[in-house]
Amino acid sequence: MTRALDGAVELLDRSLAYARGVLADVAEADLDRRTPCTAWTLRALLAHMEDALDAFTEAASGVVRVDPPPPTRTRVDALREKACALLAAWTRAAATSRNGSVAVGDAGLAGPVLVAAAALEITVHAWDVGRATGRGRSVPDDLARGLLAVAGVVVDPADRGVRFGPVRPVADDATYAGQLLAFLGRDADLHLAGPPAAMSREPDTRGGLAS
Repeated sequence: MTRALDGAVELLDRSLAYARGVLADVAEADLDRRTPCTAWTLRALLAHMEDALDAFTEAASGVVRVDPPPPTRTRVDALREKACALLAAWTRAAATSRNGSVAVGDAGLAGPVLVAAAALEITVHAWDVGRATGRGRSVPDDLARGLLAVAGVVVDPADRGVRFGPVRPVADDATYAGQLLAFLGRDADLHLAGPPAAMSREPDTRGGLAS
């Protein structure tokens, strides 16, 4: 196991633990709620998360397909199972010293960078889920501290307004979690209520790995 991939897998493990805790609070009645991802209901956000977990798991073999995900009616259970599969796949890859480039469509991405990007995406969308249900928990500060460095590498300025909002102002004494959310265009004090804007279908999300 290389040191870079070892650290990325450890960060992924902590991000998945946070996400599993948030998902445990999701009920069927929550699925049509609004989310911080303004075009998506919670149902659509969970569909995107499931597709992302599939893609990041595939990446452990060196290739990521760009096909949209199939529909499922048991999304939260599937997410829990796929989170375990994702961690297992990259733990095996790290144990066999797999640390090369992963093909994502026509592009290539170093294994440790992709795993760290997975940890970032999983964490921020788990936070989004918690905002949607109103029963979310804060991102652990030690996890957020590790992800801040990742965000600075993987969030391109061209992503602003597409996958991420503009950087939000943050107090000088903000926690690492607050700094991370602000960098990703999230309002740490956001509270959502009421029905969502209508969205008739689940998103096709394989076009990119971070959002």
